[in-house]
Amino acid sequence: MADTSNLRIAVAGGGPGGYAAAFLAADLGMKVTLIDPEVNPGGVCLYRGCIPSKALLHVAKLIEESHQAKDWGIEFSNPKIDLGRLRSWKEGVVKKLTGGLGQLSKQRSVQYIQGRASFENSNTLKVAKTNGNETLTFDRIILATGSRPAVIPSLKLDSARMMDSTGALDLPDIPKSLLVIGGGYIGLELGSVYATLGTRVTVVEMLPGLLPGADRDLVLPLHKRLEKLFETILLNTTVSSLREEKSGIRASFEGKDVKEREKVFDRVLVSVGRKPNSDIAGLERTKVQLGQRGFVRVNEQLQTDDPSIYAIGDVVGEPMLAHKASHEGRTAVEAIAAHKVAFEPNAIPAVVFTDPEIAWAGLTETKAKEDGREIAVAKFPWGASGRAITLDRPEGMTKLIVDPKSERVLGVGIVGVGAGELIAEGVLAIEMCTVAADLALTIHPHPTLSETLMEAAEVFYGQATDIYRPKKS
Repeated sequence: MADTSNLRIAVAGGGPGGYAAAFLAADLGMKVTLIDPEVNPGGVCLYRGCIPSKALLHVAKLIEESHQAKDWGIEFSNPKIDLGRLRSWKEGVVKKLTGGLGQLSKQRSVQYIQGRASFENSNTLKVAKTNGNETLTFDRIILATGSRPAVIPSLKLDSARMMDSTGALDLPDIPKSLLVIGGGYIGLELGSVYATLGTRVTVVEMLPGLLPGADRDLVLPLHKRLEKLFETILLNTTVSSLREEKSGIRASFEGKDVKEREKVFDRVLVSVGRKPNSDIAGLERTKVQLGQRGFVRVNEQLQTDDPSIYAIGDVVGEPMLAHKASHEGRTAVEAIAAHKVAFEPNAIPAVVFTDPEIAWAGLTETKAKEDGREIAVAKFPWGASGRAITLDRPEGMTKLIVDPKSERVLGVGIVGVGAGELIAEGVLAIEMCTVAADLALTIHPHPTLSETLMEAAEVFYGQATDIYRPKKS
């Protein structure tokens, strides 16, 4: 194994990819400097994304369950929402986790610099700090600069009523009405939070369905539930203009099925995706090349066109997910350490933390149809799950995408409560090249939702205990 003790490594960006890379590099004996504008590592995920949104979604789920409890003979009075305490609790969660990462940096002797890095050349960074600039030279540099919310130029409006995902997570108030532009996971998650807190939410999506890219049968149970939670869901619709008035922001809609062409909202949330932070000062002084849509071009070892520079996470492309960035960060460091590695996962799980949750990994039914690929689909409805019935949440479903000849599990999709926790077994099955029989023969605890993976595999063979689905000849 190569001696890495003299390697000086810089990681620009302290998100889940950046700190995972920095910590592994330190564990392998390298001299590591981690650079980020925040006081501690964490990045968008911890400060303005995954963690604060999940904290608020937990609160929303609690409120929703308190309403649902009426069906079980238990009634609660309407919740009193102390927005200040809710906001401080969420910020406390963030502070605890980011502070913990700061401690881990010190324990690993990672030099953490609060600042913003720019390139002098392929091996030299200038770091702008609050107390001046510092120029440092390294053997290798890893870019983990992440991404930022995308904007629609025609809908830009200089108004305090306009929000992106960062602003929405700050919980400035509970508006009476909210327009969410974009029916992707960010818009639906944040829209769910505000709707549960009492806001009348309207979601606008330009495509025919919510969550484009996800299989329609997985989205359907969520769509039905959101139709009750949201005031309006407008599909095949675009927002043609926004203008501020005394009473709010007036939005104009275009679409063949739009009945109300204009409406005024207290606030507007724009959630139309994210853009890579690849516009790094001085990058032109290196050999790094940008590809389609501004993503940094890398190989399977996450090395850029410049041999001294690696790049990971959102800045190198889809899917823009924290767990993908973390694994890329570790791969890049192992490549720097001369290990024989490549980033080539069979499955990267995606989770939408709405209620119900949607999760999928590997090949989707939609993609298989687009590619004309022959597959077998085995579905187990949660209406036949004892555990789902005890939770009063039978609307879920677990499905397997199976190669009909080899019987190998190619993809897994789940919709229902806790789908994000369940999908990991599906990811493992895909990565291990499991066949459906392996899942069917693995004894799962009863009564649990995890059983639905086993029973979906039994459906494939036409032998499911809890539903009658004989195998077609």
